[in-house]
Amino acid sequence: MKTFFFLLLFSMSCTGFAQNNHIVKTEDGRRVLLKADFTWEYIDAEKSEDVPNNITVPNDLNSKENEGCNLTEDFVEPKLNKKIQAQLKRGRATIAYVKKKVAKDYNCDVANILLISFSEQKEKAVYHFCANGTKVTYKRIGNSIVKKDKFF
Repeated sequence: MKTFFFLLLFSMSCTGFAQNNHIVKTEDGRRVLLKADFTWEYIDAEKSEDVPNNITVPNDLNSKENEGCNLTEDFVEPKLNKKIQAQLKRGRATIAYVKKKVAKDYNCDVANILLISFSEQKEKAVYHFCANGTKVTYKRIGNSIVKKDKFF
């Protein structure tokens, strides 16, 4: 009877490791599908149809970008809790990493991303940014950073 349960447990655990495809996360938070034929592809890949490759987006922060966000010239970004940011540093989810992700998504420099407001806790946070003249909202759950209202 013991042998039967041992063989049953062994065969069940082997089937778990015999999966063909694996999903892994990169350091910057993107998910990658590793296939059995030694190829891979991004699961979260987005093709931006808004900005063609041959058109450059102006990166001047003092130009028309602030008009879409309705910010004053003397606007100062709010201060974040240093203790929470220090804890998030290990998981690469600090505000600097969030700004890098927003800058990559909106094809601009990190210096052009302005934090307008936030609601932050250790486990989760919601950040409101001004990127290229548009208001965008990103959320953080644990160390994962995604655009709000976007599941995958």
